[in-house]
Amino acid sequence: MTFVPRFCLSCGTALAPISAVEDSGPKERLRCPACGWTHWNNPTPVLAAVIECSDREGRLLLARNASWTGRLFGLITGFMEAGETPAQGIAREVAEETSLQVQSLALIGVYDFQRMNQVIIAYHALACGDIVLSPELAEYKLFTPDQVRCWRAGTGFALADWLRGRGHEPRFIDLSARA
Repeated sequence: MTFVPRFCLSCGTALAPISAVEDSGPKERLRCPACGWTHWNNPTPVLAAVIECSDREGRLLLARNASWTGRLFGLITGFMEAGETPAQGIAREVAEETSLQVQSLALIGVYDFQRMNQVIIAYHALACGDIVLSPELAEYKLFTPDQVRCWRAGTGFALADWLRGRGHEPRFIDLSARA
């Protein structure tokens, strides 16, 4: 969930939707009517990994977040830390969340995820080691590329692109039928 302040972080006055001229022309944003502070609401970069386990016959690791309801499995994701590159960040996230060690990384693509106000930077991670999940994750499953199902949102598009790049036509699940 994206943090949206209700009060100015500089002077404490209630923010209001105020239009102002910016480089690209007039833009309405939450601004402070007292001191002019602006909540820019820029998208947050999120890192994601399609993890291929080199020591498990190339199967893909998908995990279920401990806070998710249902039994959906997704990519390993996380946020960059200050001072690291996206590649360093996703290698760290994979190690933190699964205990796997990344052997190599290749950029899959960058994906718009407006519902969460995020930009997803997705990698293919070739990894190995013993799988030990962090408390953030409830469980994992290993899939062959022909078993995996994609979803039509966020990281699901990265997984679909990775599959296409390997000669597999992705199959999608209908998330609306699960609601």
